Amino acid sequence: MSEPSRTLLLWSPRIVGIAVCLFLGMFALDSTGRLPDFVAHVAPVLALLVAVLLSWRWEWVGAVVFIGVAFAYAWMARDHLAWIPLIAGPLLLAGILFSLSWLRHEELRA
Repeated sequence: MSEPSRTLLLWSPRIVGIAVCLFLGMFALDSTGRLPDFVAHVAPVLALLVAVLLSWRWEWVGAVVFIGVAFAYAWMARDHLAWIPLIAGPLLLAGILFSLSWLRHEELRA
């Protein structure tokens, strides 16, 4: 594997994971201004951010969490089909990238 490919595969899941957290965090800005509403919107984002931090060392954590959250969201939002690609799509992309990074862990760290 070439050096640019290795660098891309190593860093892309982390960057996409952080970007997904920032994207989902923007939805907290539409809370009604009360603290409980804001916390309810931010808590899932903070949990995903913790998953990204854990995935920095153990990529399988990001793979499991992001793919699991993508499928869970798709199941919960099945009445709103237009929302699924918008929210679950980036989550699934991050999970797949973490999976690829995990499968190539030894090669990437060499």
